Order: sequence, then C-alpha cells, then structure tokens
Amino acid sequence: MKIELAKNYGFCFGVKRAIKIAENSAGSKDSTSATIGELIHNSLEIDRLKDNFRVKTLKNINELTDEKRAIIRTHGITKGDLERLKTTGIEVIDATCPFVTKPQNIAEKMSNEGYEIVIFGDINHPEVRGVMSYSTKPVHVVLSQEELASAKLPQKVAVISQTTKKIEEFMTIVTHLMQRVKEVRVFNTICNATLENQEAVRELALKADVMVIVGGKNSSNTKQLYLIAKNLCKDSYLIESQNELNSEWFKDKKHCGVSAGASTPEWVIQNVIKELENIDKIYNS
Repeated sequence: MKIELAKNYGFCFGVKRAIKIAENSAGSKDSTSATIGELIHNSLEIDRLKDNFRVKTLKNINELTDEKRAIIRTHGITKGDLERLKTTGIEVIDATCPFVTKPQNIAEKMSNEGYEIVIFGDINHPEVRGVMSYSTKPVHVVLSQEELASAKLPQKVAVISQTTKKIEEFMTIVTHLMQRVKEVRVFNTICNATLENQEAVRELALKADVMVIVGGKNSSNTKQLYLIAKNLCKDSYLIESQNELNSEWFKDKKHCGVSAGASTPEWVIQNVIKELENIDKIYNS
C-alpha cells in the first residue's frame, strides 16, 4: 500500500509561533505559566507542554491563582477578558494568531464606522466569540445561507469569516448578502494555511482509496479537512493518534492518503505513519 502525505498539512505559522511562545515562557521549577483556554485544539500537544514546560491550561481568567505568566491562546480571548487580565499585574503573553487578530481589528474598525458585522463561523468557537467582542455594533454569526436568510440586516454590513472555514461556503454567504444589502464590505479572513491544506486534501483524496486525517476532534480546521476528504473518498477517517487506527480500514487498499490539521504536531503525524507502515506489513507480508 502506498502511503502518501498531502503536499500541505500540519502545523501552520500561527500554531508554530504559539508553541514556541509557550515553550519559551517556562520559568523555574516553582514558576508556572498558564494558557487562558486551550492554546491549540490538540490535547496531545497540550499534555506535552504541561509535562515538559509546566504550562497549565485554564478554562478562563477566573481560574488564575499564583501563575507568573498568562498566555493568550491562538484563538484569542474576548476584549473584555484581555482588559481585565492586564489589570491583574500578571505578565500577559499574547500568542493570538495574527490571522485571528486581523478579523478582531476589522470588526472593531468597521463597527466604529457604522457597519453591522456578519461572521461566517461557529458562535460557540472561541475565535468567533473573541472577534464578536471587538464589535461596537450588532453581530450576526451564521453557518449557512439559510441562517442568514432569517437575520434582520441593516443597509450596511461588513462580512468576515472564521479563519478555518471553506472559501466556497464563505462566497455563498457573500453572494446572498450582495443580493440583500445595499452596501457590503467583504474581508476574506480565511488564513492561507487553511486554504492550502484544504486544496492539498482535495488533490490527494481524488486519487487515494483510503484517507486518514490526523488532528483534534474539537479542531475546526481538522474537521473541515475530514469533510472534504470524506466527500471525495468515502473511506476517510478522522483520528487523534495512531492508537485509533483500525487495520480493517486498510484491507485491500492500494493508496492511503494522510493529512493533518493545523494544530497537529509533526511527532503525532510520524507516529501515525509508522503505524500505517506496520499495518501495511501485516497485509503484504
């Protein structure tokens, strides 16, 4: 069985940057750092940071106790929480991905100019909640054209996207708005790494007869990769580690494609590749 990695996969710039920031925040044995929310959506990497660099993960700023440093996760936090955090006296280290900071700034600027904000994204995702908090005008968060159809919209809107969404679906939202609203300002805030990873999965899924997507099951960009793969290759599977691989998936398969979400560390991906090679030996020995 041929095992082929997608041309683009795994850690994006923002995640690499956040991991390095977290590692560098490690202090003495008695000094700890804490991320406000999960630094990235990958439990294995979060465990590594905790075990090797004493970086704890807190649910919110109310859980801070004697930590010396508070790290803002890649998805950012709300503007109000950030302002509160800066009054505590704790050292604040901002690991928010620059691609997430961009829609925050757009929401603040455009709302101050009188535009209501439309966000294509999941209202329960921390990135979206953070972006919403920067708007001084009402915010409409939708995941589909159907949700948007029932929204009460003014004549001036600015539309942005959660950074990990599919461009085709974003364009559907934009087209709908153009038909309903007199003035629409469009900002494509989907990050380049997301677009490149999605295109690479499409290309690979078209020629593979089984696909394995590696990443956190609570990761939006990883789930998008899985859905794209599943649409093109029916035997597609989403796993978090090599322990979830099932040898039966690969019986009589000739070409296995592998990709990984932007929060998936290389060491996890390589463990999956090694296990796939072991499975292949079982069937081809």
